[in-house]
Amino acid sequence: MRTSIATVSLSGSLTEKLTAASRAGFDGVEIFENDLLASPLTPEEIRARCADLGLSIDLYQPMRDIEAVPAEEFARNMRRARHKFELMRRLGADTVLVCSSVHPLAVDDDALAADHLRQLADSAQEFGIRVAYEALAWGRHVNTYGHAWRIVEAADHPALGTCLDSFHILSRGSDPKGIADIPGEKIFFLQLADAPLLAMDVLQWSRHYRCFPGQGGFDVAGLVRNVLDTGYDGPLSLEVFNDVFRQAEAGPTAVDAHRSLLVLQETVGVATPPAPVVPTGVAFAELVTPDAEPVAAVLGALGFARTARHRTKPVDLWQQGEARILVNTSGAARRTGTGLAAIGLESPDPAGAARRAEALLAPVLPRRRAAEDAPLDAVEAPDGTELFFCATGRPELPNWRADFADGADGSHGTGGTGGSHGTGVHRIDHLALAQPWHHFDEAALFHRSVLGLHAQESVDVADPYGLMRSRAVTNADGSVRIALGVGAAPTDDTVHAQHIALATSDVVAAARRFREAGGLLLPIPANYYDDLAARHEFTDGELKTYRELGILYDRDAHGEFRHCYTMTVGRVFFELVQRDGYRGYGAQNAPVRLAAQHTARAVTGG
Repeated sequence: MRTSIATVSLSGSLTEKLTAASRAGFDGVEIFENDLLASPLTPEEIRARCADLGLSIDLYQPMRDIEAVPAEEFARNMRRARHKFELMRRLGADTVLVCSSVHPLAVDDDALAADHLRQLADSAQEFGIRVAYEALAWGRHVNTYGHAWRIVEAADHPALGTCLDSFHILSRGSDPKGIADIPGEKIFFLQLADAPLLAMDVLQWSRHYRCFPGQGGFDVAGLVRNVLDTGYDGPLSLEVFNDVFRQAEAGPTAVDAHRSLLVLQETVGVATPPAPVVPTGVAFAELVTPDAEPVAAVLGALGFARTARHRTKPVDLWQQGEARILVNTSGAARRTGTGLAAIGLESPDPAGAARRAEALLAPVLPRRRAAEDAPLDAVEAPDGTELFFCATGRPELPNWRADFADGADGSHGTGGTGGSHGTGVHRIDHLALAQPWHHFDEAALFHRSVLGLHAQESVDVADPYGLMRSRAVTNADGSVRIALGVGAAPTDDTVHAQHIALATSDVVAAARRFREAGGLLLPIPANYYDDLAARHEFTDGELKTYRELGILYDRDAHGEFRHCYTMTVGRVFFELVQRDGYRGYGAQNAPVRLAAQHTARAVTGG
């Protein structure tokens, strides 16, 4: 289906918005009146600009407070409407959105509303324009789509139809099944937006918290199915009012928006992109660092051995069990500091995973590689993390492991620095990625749609400077778990949301061995353990051990969770975790950990 987006959904000037929409792959746009009024371009120039970009102008909006008003007010409205119709003719737009009236003088009179809309449609028809009447969720007298349709039906004019808006319908709890009563040819336009499920005034909800389909709690797909069943053949168009989107860069927002419509079309069965290829494990996590020594010291204390070096690049492989960490000291690392830069995801079909990613607009990353290097497909996540699709140990497919020569110095063998004691780490349990504040919802949609992971409910945890949002995405068996976090404010760098959690069967033993090897564990305040004693019963000496080592504890309906943290190196730290049936991520303990890390940063200046 054709796709469109309202210019109000994007940031920047009208020219910037049009360029972003075109580059993201949209077929058309809705021109929001304020964007046109603020533009130095004439309507003819805007029309030409859209044509050059391959964009149709599918809608001009909004026209407000037209119907069911006193005669003198309606006369002024008709004068205003004719001016707008002439402007639309210059612009090349053939459909105008008319919102149900919120005017204080509007009366509750459907017959008068139908008469006024009929006269408006008569005038519009002279200019070759159609009128799409929409029920605002906060309309003074008309606030449901069914009511708006009854007025359109009563007006009975060929240039008058209805506009359906998923937010206005679903925010009021209206049943979209009634859309079946509307002939498809009388649905002149369909506007789509999702939203988180909030208990607040619907106008404020609409103006600030809409999001793209798949990022909120509405059943947008169910509504679209009902609309398509009528025979509607117009575009799927996004109209999203969101404070975050309007402050973010237009280009990435437009890509996120178009991806949401591609996924929506797949969900309702009108498009068939390559099927999702769900990752089956974590092949490696790659750290970049300007100085390998601090990272090597932590990895060595954690029991990792430096087992191999890349044949052509300054990248070392550290391994313990099935947990693999790459340490990259390339020029890029020297510019960015120590952080988590890439994740290798085990895939049953790496090429298929890459095709799926590319079809859903994920940036495919070019790789500079030597002729003998394995040809790995990689894409970029919204936060800039590189995602590699891997087939470790499968000889029939390119294997990233073949790029590494055994031995820390590039020679064959098992030599290396550190790791001789081991800490019982057997794999990567999960990865936590810090998201730019304006990409949190985009990141969840990306990992769900592009990678086929399941997105769990978003949770808020208390940070010393506000609230931190976190949302986990995972595959069915938990062999891939990624926690996406964003800080309380745009200025918060969420440094402590980026970490690698390592699974062990005995976190107490692992923590002791780490500390004995010279590793520094994050100190946890004594008050935490006093509270823990009040909430849970422990065996003799158990809580004392946790207090000594800085181990935190949680339990859920499925089991127990014990975990502790290393001190931060650059922008990354490690977590040792012991899961005994537990399915969460220790959210109950996150406020304590965040506060402890802020304290540690203040003390060390890091």
